[in-house]
Amino acid sequence: MRLLAYTPIHVDFAEFRRRQERYDALSPVGVSVVLRNIGPDAPRALDTEADVRASEVALAAAFRASDPDEFDGYLPDCVLDPCAEEADRFERPLYGLTRLTASFYASQGHRLGALARNAAIAAELDRRVAGYGIPAEPTVVMDLSFDDIADSRAWADAVTVHARALTCSVAINACSAVDLTGPRTTPLVVDPTATALRLLALRDELEPAS
Repeated sequence: MRLLAYTPIHVDFAEFRRRQERYDALSPVGVSVVLRNIGPDAPRALDTEADVRASEVALAAAFRASDPDEFDGYLPDCVLDPCAEEADRFERPLYGLTRLTASFYASQGHRLGALARNAAIAAELDRRVAGYGIPAEPTVVMDLSFDDIADSRAWADAVTVHARALTCSVAINACSAVDLTGPRTTPLVVDPTATALRLLALRDELEPAS
């Protein structure tokens, strides 16, 4: 399975390379992710609702402009599952990191929650999960900066503190590009990117041969 991913924001080369290397490390055997930078016309961060909407528009245009013959599916590099409402209009299946992760843990009987770096991301994530019909408690806001995404220590410290406000059994770490390096917490905080890629690998194995 070869997946095309776009960053939801325009990032510099160092951050782009870090994200691609993260996909390379997390992708199970049989799954590969080709990451592309969305471009300078997209937001530099998802700090407001306007940023979220602008990012979604840019991602939809990018996927439509891609060559579908090169890929088996599309994977927005974003836990907000942008473009989910129009997934059936693309040439290839569109996979959502949060939809895959939340559906899996909910099917195991877990109560879900999430941790997000800011209020705009938390609000959109809650809207998205509710749209999937998956029960979840409100996302907890950690008030982190964009730079904290690449700072595993700062993010881990924030997760350790803010996870205590959750009553769920599993919490989604609401950023696709964060390495969870801190100690195990209660609730269990999960990486949606790693989870989604493992599930896609399993899906590919279970598909009948054509």
